Amino acid sequence: MAKEQTGLTEEVRAVVELTEEMKAAIQERILKQIASELQIAAGRVKTTVGLLDEGNTIPFIARYRKEMTGELDENQLRDIEERLAYLRNLEDRKREVIRLIDEQGKLTAELRTAIEQSVKLQEVEDLYRPYRQKRKTRASVAKEKGLEPLALWIQTQPKQGDLLAEAGKYISEEKGVQTAEEAVQGAMDIIAEQIADDAKIRAWVRRHTFEQGILRTEAKDAEQESVYEMYYSYQEPVRKLPPHRILAINRGEREEVLKVALDVPVERIHEYIAKQVIKGPSIVHDTLTAVIEDAYKRLIASSIEREVRNEMTEKAEEKAIEVFAENLRNLLLQPPVKGNVVLGVDPAYRTGCKLAVVDDTGKMLEIAVTYPTPPNNKVAEAKATFKRLIDAYRVELIVIGNGTASRETEQFVAELIGEIKARKLQYLIVNEAGASVYSASKLAQTEFPDLDVAERSAISIARRLQDPLAELVKIEPKAIGVGQYQHDVTQKRLEESLKFVVESAVNHVGVDVNTASPSLLSYVSGVNSTLAKNIVKYRDDNGKFTSRAQLQKVPRLGAKAFEQCVGFLRIAEGSNPLDNTPIHPESYDVVDKLFRELKLELSQLGSAELKAMLQSLEPGELAPKLGVGVPTLRDILDSLQRPGRDPREELPAPIFRTDVLQIEDLKPGMELQGTVRNVIDFGAFVDIGIKNDGLVHISQLSNSYVKHPMDVVSVGDVVTVWVLNVDLKKGRVGLTMKKPS
Repeated sequence: MAKEQTGLTEEVRAVVELTEEMKAAIQERILKQIASELQIAAGRVKTTVGLLDEGNTIPFIARYRKEMTGELDENQLRDIEERLAYLRNLEDRKREVIRLIDEQGKLTAELRTAIEQSVKLQEVEDLYRPYRQKRKTRASVAKEKGLEPLALWIQTQPKQGDLLAEAGKYISEEKGVQTAEEAVQGAMDIIAEQIADDAKIRAWVRRHTFEQGILRTEAKDAEQESVYEMYYSYQEPVRKLPPHRILAINRGEREEVLKVALDVPVERIHEYIAKQVIKGPSIVHDTLTAVIEDAYKRLIASSIEREVRNEMTEKAEEKAIEVFAENLRNLLLQPPVKGNVVLGVDPAYRTGCKLAVVDDTGKMLEIAVTYPTPPNNKVAEAKATFKRLIDAYRVELIVIGNGTASRETEQFVAELIGEIKARKLQYLIVNEAGASVYSASKLAQTEFPDLDVAERSAISIARRLQDPLAELVKIEPKAIGVGQYQHDVTQKRLEESLKFVVESAVNHVGVDVNTASPSLLSYVSGVNSTLAKNIVKYRDDNGKFTSRAQLQKVPRLGAKAFEQCVGFLRIAEGSNPLDNTPIHPESYDVVDKLFRELKLELSQLGSAELKAMLQSLEPGELAPKLGVGVPTLRDILDSLQRPGRDPREELPAPIFRTDVLQIEDLKPGMELQGTVRNVIDFGAFVDIGIKNDGLVHISQLSNSYVKHPMDVVSVGDVVTVWVLNVDLKKGRVGLTMKKPS
């Protein structure tokens, strides 16, 4: 054994140091595992990992390296990136665990192989558990008393002899063992800890607990009213608990409203462990049976319950983050309402409604304050101010934030519109979540140093209609409020996911480099906050960019950053029309060859003649002639047909209103148009023009089975709904998307 361990130490040193051969073998193992898990061809995974390791961003790879990846989309690329990071960290942990066990002189070839072949961090930690330095335990105390040999003797499971007689040999005043019974108990503690640390046993118990466990909840105080009342006496199988319920129960427990327990049938667990430990009849059979029961109850059950609940929470968090991310993406990609002078209103009671008029480019024209709501009720004065602003700036749209006093303000605006006959005027309620966060930020202070927080908020509300993406990127994504339980999930993971969504949305739309704020630019592929500020400073110092090539003059914007960002930046009135398209400059020569092939001029870009000709082309036949891949040529042709296109404009416009609807006006069966404001696991909230959004439960989304509401609706969708029920007392409205027969 000593020789084997010495040899292993040398091998371990080699593993820890990692030769190039070993690095290559580990990389190959990781690539194969990712390909297997994600069901993506190994060659595509390898190429993608290579591109990521070279410093390419996901938006860049998804858009401009389609031939190399086989047209993997952003979500597939991100899955690869996340699994790559996890598995590389796993390999680092494996090497660390191998080193730590080897330093104790306890590493065997079998153990090392088991660690190396582990595919989950939990498996590695289970294998390391017996060798981890522990605090003082009953087993460690027993070992200090010299009772390990007695534990080994019991584990031989002798068929003859006397346990107490054998234990009597270990009675020692010096070591603190007073009786044979005490010696037996110490030995039992040692064996119990060994059982509890066994990786195979822990894995089975964990799986059995997840498959057979029942989560039970009860109220700490059954008389207390709370939002958790449905959980005051509740139970459900662990494997069936939906994500939103797990997070709700966790929150109730955290707020000390609920008591939560995980029950699991113990007899089957005892039987399984007994099969692993007890070899047959022996004089210590009953002793080992007692050890097994003690090991599970005292050492395994509570830790496995924690692990299972942690795993449940992790999966629930992933789902909640996924829902939040999808809702955020749809909100960011809401169609901009361009070409209108807008009056933004930040409603309030005591402090009054702050007003901001912005022109069609979002430039602030005037700020005012009125008091049409209680307790001031200066309605006539407020109408005079509104009318003056509307006439002076030819306002066409009024945008009201949905916060405090929004419905009273809406009632006032609806009355006002009814009085103004000379001009077509409409209003819209927008989600103002995060407006106060933006208004108090350093960015808002820089933009509007002379305005107070509420006045900045009114400008933000107006701009949200004109260009939702450009305005919302100024706000911390998780403050936008289109998810469920966003405060209950791991904030670091949430922030990473939402940042990815914002980057994806920004790069999908593209950014006008001559008008974009530093906030918007910082989400462009390859551009960080420092580069974003440098781009704006260069623009301020030197005037508008006239070509993409000029970006290379921006301080600290090197060749790699230029390659990553330039295709996503637009120059509307530059020297080269291609600079206002998603076509990357690396493909400009392809466009040049294409136009020569078609005998056309670049000046014809955007013409109906060119569009018709491009639509008739077959990318598969043309690509070899131009020396370009089919996916890239397909994108080039699409971009040439619609230069300067904003993909958001293809989505339905928001619903504008001229009159207000009260909950009292609603009757079951009434048909309404509404806008989806939030999608959650159990349904969707739809703005139908009343104070509170109505709920379309998942069961009412379609006549067909719906696995998740997102399969049917998205944030921003304009939908037709019918009123199911109205609860005037609670201010709740139930809606359906199933057309009544």
